[in-house]
Amino acid sequence: MTTQPFVRPYRAQDRPALYEICVRTGEEGGDARHLYPDHALLGSVFAAPYAELEPGLTFVVDDAGSAVGYVLGTADTAGFVERFHKEWLPTVADRYPDPSGPLRTPADQMTALLHRPERMLLPELSAYPAHLHIDLLPGHQRSGFGRALMTRFLAALAEQGVPAVHLGMVTANTPARAFYDRLGFHEIPVADPGPLTYLGRATGG
Repeated sequence: MTTQPFVRPYRAQDRPALYEICVRTGEEGGDARHLYPDHALLGSVFAAPYAELEPGLTFVVDDAGSAVGYVLGTADTAGFVERFHKEWLPTVADRYPDPSGPLRTPADQMTALLHRPERMLLPELSAYPAHLHIDLLPGHQRSGFGRALMTRFLAALAEQGVPAVHLGMVTANTPARAFYDRLGFHEIPVADPGPLTYLGRATGG
């Protein structure tokens, strides 16, 4: 009997898959391995720290025992930034030292972001204290798993009494924007968003 993919809580053995999913969806939703010689760099910024610091808010799509997608995040962005500095960054700083001089490559730019988690703290997002990241491998996209992941994550936030959540997405990733629009996210104006668009919604409803 073939088991259909399903959403479940994160397990420690899923950690390698988080890195893999992150880099394979890291270039406007597509494969970013050609941009980052160290394929674990993206996951060290956008995936693994959440699984480490907020495992109860990390969920995966399981296909035959392997994670093929995830949603992860934090209920408290300000608290997460503090913990990122104190608990996560020291574990990866030797592997990814803060670059000096011009940021010439995508890897330089991403490593600089790693060392500056305070970039997550924007005053316009204060009414949306939680934030999230969600990614699915291409073969599992457009099959309802993204909605299932988001439903599970929003319910977990609501159970913790968190009223609203935000995310930052690369503006050029128009398929992702359509997905978030369908799920009821709305744009949050930010003074200097750079290449990102910020979206938010209430956790209930």
